[in-house]
Amino acid sequence: MNHTNSHRAGFARKLLPIAAAAALLGAAASAHAADAVVLYTADGLENLYKDVLPAFEKKEGVKVNIVTAGSGEVVNRANVEKDSPKADVIVTLPPFIQTAQQGGLLQPYQSVNYKNVPTIAKATDGSWATFVNNYFSFAINPDVVKNEPKTFADLLHPDYSGKVAYSNPATAGDGMAVIILTTSLMGEDKAFDYLKKLEQSAKFHTKGTGYLDVLLSRNEIAVANGDLQMDLDDAANGGLSLKPIFLSADAGGHPTTFQLPYAIGLIKNGPNQAEGKKLIDYLMSTDVQSKVPDIFGIPGRTDVALTGKNGEAVKQAIQGVKLIPVDWNQVMAKKADWTTRWKTEVIGSSGKQLEVVKPK
Repeated sequence: MNHTNSHRAGFARKLLPIAAAAALLGAAASAHAADAVVLYTADGLENLYKDVLPAFEKKEGVKVNIVTAGSGEVVNRANVEKDSPKADVIVTLPPFIQTAQQGGLLQPYQSVNYKNVPTIAKATDGSWATFVNNYFSFAINPDVVKNEPKTFADLLHPDYSGKVAYSNPATAGDGMAVIILTTSLMGEDKAFDYLKKLEQSAKFHTKGTGYLDVLLSRNEIAVANGDLQMDLDDAANGGLSLKPIFLSADAGGHPTTFQLPYAIGLIKNGPNQAEGKKLIDYLMSTDVQSKVPDIFGIPGRTDVALTGKNGEAVKQAIQGVKLIPVDWNQVMAKKADWTTRWKTEVIGSSGKQLEVVKPK
């Protein structure tokens, strides 16, 4: 989902000490308990954290302090702090979780609750595992966009001139996903040719992805990138006017996407590793995973079913959508070149904003 500059839906999301309740525990909290466990997270899971973390805090007697930003941004922050880590746990999207792994930011930890995560959806050494499964999507404001775009070419129509935005691929997982999907469907050169044409309709880019949902709902833009979980959650629980959509490569073709999961990992040499491990165990527990469908996510564990009305909404949303596999090792090999190419060929010398929080 992807995603500091991406806060949405009227929620204050700069620094979220979710568990004020822990401060009220008083004498009940162990006197020697650490002050806090710090979670760096890509945006999109705020409602899940709000639901499940108070119980963890009460049980452990610690606060969980949350810093929310774009997927690449949380990894960048952890990297800057590498010699003196400030966070204990990180949740981010691929390929940035792989960036964290390759950069030596993650401490391998084989949580007992990783056993029901598919092999393809976790690192063999325990550096990370899929926490919440998800799909890349685009989104529109259905109150404004009456003729829903069906293909990538549709976004080049004059109707969308100055009304398109997507997040910076250098800092947001969902932004990099725009490049991943277009190169997968079109080939690299044609994809960048397409993105150059699309740039003529782009209003700006954002550091993270989540704030785009607010801008869609305000009718400041008409089309944006996103991810299915975040967009459905913002529409249902954030009161925003938006609808996730999937695009086809060609007219008459199948709408196409790929899995874009939230992955979780333990920060190497974090200040509170013991509680960090407990937080990972808790977030991967059956109890928490069973609440993932409530926020339109897909449990990372295969032994927890996608159920309930929101689970059904996810199934309905992806019905008829073609899923393509992504070779994340190949993405990692290409990511730096793609980012440079996007900055030089696509955004170029346009002067457009890349760090939008609240557009001018």
